Amino acid sequence: MTPKFTKWGHVIGILLILLTGRAWALDVATLNTLATGEAGKKIAAVESLVNDGDAAALPVLEALSAGTLYITDSKAVVIITPAAVLDALTGKPVAATPSEKISINNRLRQRLNTAIAALRLAAPERALRLAAAIELQKNVSETLLPLIERRLQLEQDAAVKAALLAAQAGLQLRAAEPAIRLKAIRDLTQSPSNNTKSLLLARLEKDVDGNPLEADAAVRQALHSALAAVDARLKWVGYVNHAFNGLSLGSILLLAALGLAITFGLMGIINMAHGELLMIGAYATYVVQIVFKNYWPIALDGYLLAAVPVSFITAALVGMALERSVIRHLYGRPLETLLATWGISLLLIQTVRVLFGAQNVEVANPVWMSGGWTVMTGLVLPYNRIVIILFALFVVILVWAMLNRTRLGLYVRAVTQNRSMAGCMGIPTAKVDVLTFGLGSGIAGLGGCALSQIGNVGPELGQGYIVDSFMVVVLGGVGQLAGTVVAALGLGEINKFLEPYAGAVLGKIIILALIIMFIQKRPQGLFALKGRSAES
Repeated sequence: MTPKFTKWGHVIGILLILLTGRAWALDVATLNTLATGEAGKKIAAVESLVNDGDAAALPVLEALSAGTLYITDSKAVVIITPAAVLDALTGKPVAATPSEKISINNRLRQRLNTAIAALRLAAPERALRLAAAIELQKNVSETLLPLIERRLQLEQDAAVKAALLAAQAGLQLRAAEPAIRLKAIRDLTQSPSNNTKSLLLARLEKDVDGNPLEADAAVRQALHSALAAVDARLKWVGYVNHAFNGLSLGSILLLAALGLAITFGLMGIINMAHGELLMIGAYATYVVQIVFKNYWPIALDGYLLAAVPVSFITAALVGMALERSVIRHLYGRPLETLLATWGISLLLIQTVRVLFGAQNVEVANPVWMSGGWTVMTGLVLPYNRIVIILFALFVVILVWAMLNRTRLGLYVRAVTQNRSMAGCMGIPTAKVDVLTFGLGSGIAGLGGCALSQIGNVGPELGQGYIVDSFMVVVLGGVGQLAGTVVAALGLGEINKFLEPYAGAVLGKIIILALIIMFIQKRPQGLFALKGRSAES
């Protein structure tokens, strides 16, 4: 993970230094060298600052890398920030007009990236230290070895320490003594990653004369053994990654298909506008985010909690309006229902384009959903995906409880199994129809709320999920909640395990072919069909 140099990066660093009262690490001579010196002298100055190990020099180096370090007409060196122009030596705002940007070449930029990563090793935030240690594994210099050794003595976090040990071992692979190289190989084997594999492979390459870079036979044998161990570990990590990604995709498919399992499975309605109900839930989340930004910016991180009921209610109201105005007149006429709902989907897409524009809109993750959980080297589970998996589980439990533990659920099951008998028993079948369709539409809105957290929101968001949703419902068994869960998670896992070998497009084709063959053998799906369609 390469550190990103945003326009706010050096601003934060400067504010931290000013607030903590730390002295600026640069003197006038070093600053002038960075501003006007030759490339070689600039590199030497950067390495000198890194060897000092003082993170107070970080804002100037970040500004130099980001292209926001300037020289004024009076030859003073300043940092340009969105808020003010700061003196590079003192960090205080100055009234000066920048005239010339200090340019750097690719060689210096690479050294700067490494230097910034090295200085970030002293950052108080664990995520910054871990990212810096991983960056050092890619671009490590022998001059940084003393700094890495010092940080190893001070570092308390196990993951950061492991990454630092891997960076140290990468340097020790070049040591003259075979014993040190053997120790480095053992250390690298404990931190398997693609960077580790690249370092080990580099030592097995040959020079221009065809001789192996590693002359010692015992060390070469250790390199081969270490590569085999790293490959085995990476393969295992890859399987875990695929399993998690499959579970994540399955959860998304489940949220998209759960509402359809009610409207299509229990009510027998082929609703081609189901994807647009997902889209409505996503746009409802976007609107809630805008409202929080404009009226409650201090509580912006909580907007998603408010967006969940709003997206459900909005999609449910739209679905109930569709049922009362159009779909109620088309029960028992599947072809007409399909055509009518397809037309409604186009109408909803154009309505959203008029209201919000044709371009995608961005729905940002709250701070508590940003980043990821580093399980081990090479395995990071994004928080937003973890939350979506838990959210899908929560929605499934609520739907099951509603269908099996409430009066509405009892009415829905009664109308589904025998509509005429339910009417004779005094159940208001028309009211049950509209509430059931509203429930399925509201669940689709929740799916859209979840989808907004993993990508941009656009008018055609739902088009990519309507076919997959029908596949999940048909495969699981029309009208079966358990079948929908099993089918969604199963398709997600199969898809993610097929993608590395067959590619995304061919993987989809293979899955569709398997579903067709399965349905030919078992038309009722994974679970037996129950409901109106079974009676007709």
